[in-house]
Amino acid sequence: MLLLLHVLMLSLLSGGSAKVVQNFEIECGQFFANGTSPTRFNDPQYRQICQTLNNVFYYATFYDTDKKIPVYSAYKFEGLMNCTRTNAWYIEPQLDDNNAPPDMKLEKDVTIQGLGGYQALNDNYTKSKYDKGHLAPVFQAQSQGCSDATFTLTNAAPQDPSFNRGQWKKLERNIAKNLSDQCLPKKYSVHIVTGVVPGTKNISDIVNVTVPSHFWTAYCCLDNNNKCKISGGFIGVNENFTPDYISVNDLETELTKLYNCTSFNLFDRSTEPRPKKQSESEYNENFKKKAPMSYCLKEKLYPMFSLVFLLFLTK
Repeated sequence: MLLLLHVLMLSLLSGGSAKVVQNFEIECGQFFANGTSPTRFNDPQYRQICQTLNNVFYYATFYDTDKKIPVYSAYKFEGLMNCTRTNAWYIEPQLDDNNAPPDMKLEKDVTIQGLGGYQALNDNYTKSKYDKGHLAPVFQAQSQGCSDATFTLTNAAPQDPSFNRGQWKKLERNIAKNLSDQCLPKKYSVHIVTGVVPGTKNISDIVNVTVPSHFWTAYCCLDNNNKCKISGGFIGVNENFTPDYISVNDLETELTKLYNCTSFNLFDRSTEPRPKKQSESEYNENFKKKAPMSYCLKEKLYPMFSLVFLLFLTK
């Protein structure tokens, strides 16, 4: 009976009973490699969204309600589907009203006082010099429904039009083709996370939507043992330049600097092969040292550790 109840609960969660959630690793963890999300910041302006359309979860987004742009979107790649693009952009009602029903909605269908207080709206982009740049892109969508669900403003950030329609578009297509050739024939599970780094200016003088300084993306192909066999990443400034290829480790190092964070982890490291000539205890100790933190909390802990250490020395 308990097993049946557990199965029923998982079924309800996967059906889209929530969207802005407390923990998207639990609610829609299927979009993360080995169920582990990239680093999350613990500040109150951030929201975890299971992107839901018509009660189906399609991908996950970590969103900054202060800057009104996503930090990243995580999704699975299952092949080239040739989906049709829609012209309708959705919003997330629950960002501006905790009591709003789940599911993204067209802006015209939402009547909430103070709408747009915690998210970007369509008018914010009107007469601006920026495109609504997808993070989870149409070209890599796993279905037509997923393609439609990528058209939500919580999955978009102001992007230089030449960059969006030129080098970044070309990169999305090249990644899709390469993963189709290298990972899918081997039955690997392909996970992608795409994000932005907030810049220092807004979309206009009167609109409080932050323009990213960089766009980045990374992929991980998991084998049957849930080990990341093929991986890589790209990062580029939000201008019409070709993004640079970069290893996942180097991208994590670069993002750690750009986000001014103690560490930024993109994919689960728990399935790394054990180094040779190590005892079980040595391996376990080394694993503890490099295990990723779910949140960037170390910055807040270091001052406390330093104070305790100084007090110890003065005794």
